[in-house]
Amino acid sequence: MNKIINRVKNIKNIEYLFLSLILILGFVVRLYKINSPLADWHSWRQADTASVTRTYLQRGLNILYPKYHDISSIQTGYFNPQGYRFVELPIYNVIHLFLYKAHPKLTLEVWGRLLSVFSALVSSFFLFLIGRKFTGKWGGLLAAFFFCVIPYNIYFTRVILPEPLGQTFALISLWLIIKYIDTEKDSLLYFSGFFLALSLLIKPFTYFYVFPAIYLISKKYGMKNILNTPKLLIKFLIYSDLLLVPLFLWRGWIGKHPEGIPFFTWAFNGDHIRFRPAFWRWIFGERIGRLILGTWGLIPFILGAVFKKKNYFNLVFMAGALSYLFVVATASVRHDYYQIFIIPPISLLLAEGSLYLWNQAVFNKWLSRSILVFSILMMIGMGAYQVKEYYKINHPEIIAAGQAVDKLTPKDALVIAPYNGDTAFLYQTGRWGWPAVDDSFENIIKKGASYYVSVDLGSPDTKYVTAKYKTIAKTDQYIIVDLHESIKQ
Repeated sequence: MNKIINRVKNIKNIEYLFLSLILILGFVVRLYKINSPLADWHSWRQADTASVTRTYLQRGLNILYPKYHDISSIQTGYFNPQGYRFVELPIYNVIHLFLYKAHPKLTLEVWGRLLSVFSALVSSFFLFLIGRKFTGKWGGLLAAFFFCVIPYNIYFTRVILPEPLGQTFALISLWLIIKYIDTEKDSLLYFSGFFLALSLLIKPFTYFYVFPAIYLISKKYGMKNILNTPKLLIKFLIYSDLLLVPLFLWRGWIGKHPEGIPFFTWAFNGDHIRFRPAFWRWIFGERIGRLILGTWGLIPFILGAVFKKKNYFNLVFMAGALSYLFVVATASVRHDYYQIFIIPPISLLLAEGSLYLWNQAVFNKWLSRSILVFSILMMIGMGAYQVKEYYKINHPEIIAAGQAVDKLTPKDALVIAPYNGDTAFLYQTGRWGWPAVDDSFENIIKKGASYYVSVDLGSPDTKYVTAKYKTIAKTDQYIIVDLHESIKQ
């Protein structure tokens, strides 16, 4: 067996064959339920993203004025009649739109998911290059493998969210920095800044990808030497400007429209959970320990973090990821998709620990290798057992109600679709409007609402509306009310 393994290892460029197989595997597993309705896990956030693209499709492309279907005051505290959605620069949505227009036989939702899948495959490739640089070709392959097969990452890199694309740009930027360190070609440094700027414009949370870049730069040049060498200092100041100026310009621009900027300060430490016992339990116990690593993945992960190393790139990368979790404490606890960005350093440490366990000479080799294979299989199995729930459509009634609204109401109708503020229901209607009742019905009607649809037939709001206005459709799943036609008392 050892002879066979050694022969395979010695085949020239064998890593690219294995990488191709890994990428094919990564693509295939992400096709699971790729065409399911947009009503699965975190559908509210996905609906907001998809809605921006759908609005571009219906009303024309204007990258500086992204708009979506929620015109209520729920997300921003201000009535938002234009439907402004000022979060990330809509790079993801522009690409999403072009893909759909190029091949409209696939639905808008499928193309949104496929864009994330393609982004994940590109990320896997660059993670392989990064891993190969610091842990050899087998370390690079293992890092790409873990990135492709961790069940948590499979789901969250086939969702309609901009995070996978932002992560791809950040990894490209990091690879370009590595190449710059090797070659000292200024163009690589500036292209690295450009791609990280794109990443920050999509999600500023990718700032922590600067940590390993700073580590590599300081290791080669020394911070004191950079400060005392004008040529070096100017280059890195230009690099910093490339990162920060576009982000500041975008933030300054969107600041002119507060009605389109969702509440965000809560994300950092809005409930004061940072460093409290619940924080450690949720981040390290539930999310990293159980959801991502499936408990058993802690074995190679911890070994990758603690065993003796030639360089500390992977550890610095992970330290940056932890700083992100500490900064965005409340959001990281409340929403599991906030951990998307930490998968690359986790994958690198898993790869490093796996190589150590495979090659170690302290314990029985076959026993340690068996433990490694078993722990990886258990990690994938335990993770899949939890993540399988994410694919389920728990409330198909919102799909049926949305289809009914689309058939029975004008395309330009404004709809009240209360769903506890979750915009997934409103998205299903294909209409703009309100995902919750944020004012009196009379005031909302004055603002333009013309129909009310609900899947909660016994709610006080539904009883109030049906007592005053004409019901035009009712089943055991939903009710639709015409707010223009009052019932004569």
